[in-house]
Amino acid sequence: MNASAVPSSGGPAGGAVVRLGALVPLARPGWVDAGRQLLAGLELAVREANDAGGVDGRALELMVRDTAADPGRAAAAVEELAGLGVAAVVGEYHSVVARAAAARADALGVPYLCSSAVLDVLTEEPTEWVARLAPAQSHGWRTYADFLFEAGHRRIAVAIQPSVYWASGTRILRERFAGRGGGVVEIEVDGTSVEGVCDVLAGEGATALLLLVGYPEPAAAIVRAVRGDRRLGEVLIGAPAGQPEFAGWAEALGGDGAGVPFLRYLPERLGPLGERVGKELRERLGEEPSFVAFEGWDSVTVLAEVFRSHGTDRAAIAAAWPRVEVEGTRGPIRFSRTPGIGVWQWVWAPVRVVDRDPADVTGPFRILHGE
Repeated sequence: MNASAVPSSGGPAGGAVVRLGALVPLARPGWVDAGRQLLAGLELAVREANDAGGVDGRALELMVRDTAADPGRAAAAVEELAGLGVAAVVGEYHSVVARAAAARADALGVPYLCSSAVLDVLTEEPTEWVARLAPAQSHGWRTYADFLFEAGHRRIAVAIQPSVYWASGTRILRERFAGRGGGVVEIEVDGTSVEGVCDVLAGEGATALLLLVGYPEPAAAIVRAVRGDRRLGEVLIGAPAGQPEFAGWAEALGGDGAGVPFLRYLPERLGPLGERVGKELRERLGEEPSFVAFEGWDSVTVLAEVFRSHGTDRAAIAAAWPRVEVEGTRGPIRFSRTPGIGVWQWVWAPVRVVDRDPADVTGPFRILHGE
């Protein structure tokens, strides 16, 4: 995708710009719904920063690259953007893609603020160049495991495809359940029909099935099969990775997609800033903004403040992570070092388990569990 400058009204005119690279999944097999939301948040924040005068009179220019959920493509994009003189790189939704981007940014000495990916290990070794807004997977998925256990589930199943991200999530769930006397059954989806998934689920006696698979397929096909299987009428379907957050989920599944709990990184109620940004995002998107859109807005807002306060030299930006204090849409943002995580981390964005009420599928998400 070609570089694009986000227009502004009343912002800095002409002259030098501050280039900001952006990694976004905009084509399949990426989660395109997530990419569209992320890009909306990034673009809105750039426009607002430019309307407020930019960075010392220079406009922010957002240079967008479509990763299409391809790690190699993301790494190549970071290298290209570095050569084009970006001050920093921002974005990405998919964890395995963000990991490749983070590794390349670290190697090249380019600051990278990861917006949405949650995999704990974004870099093999600790780095000064990478920071992250999204909660680490170990934090969010332990919260999800606690929700399941408190809801009475002692034996759960996961429908899983090969992926570092899915394997990491399964390990977190297994450790959390084992510590409380529960158990996790793995059902490998690749090479297994959706009917076969149902057969294994029924035979194992699990009371919940978690979808650790691609979106929209095979996730939607598995949901339809489980909902239509009389043996599984009492089985809870869950999606900790957040597939039901996006409009495409409801469009594909209708009522069958309700009652599927997932992790959402928004507070119970947004403050004044979040409400204002949410209104602007809603108008831009033509639909309700997801937590991913807020992550995009917060990411650019953090970097714009770093540019203003510490300059646009790459080394100065990386050195500024521990001194960042920015009011985000979901609370004050500060970065710190967290055990087991090699990047600068916001501890933590709000974590909630939510779902859509089957009795009111067009209504707001209902909160089932919080930290």
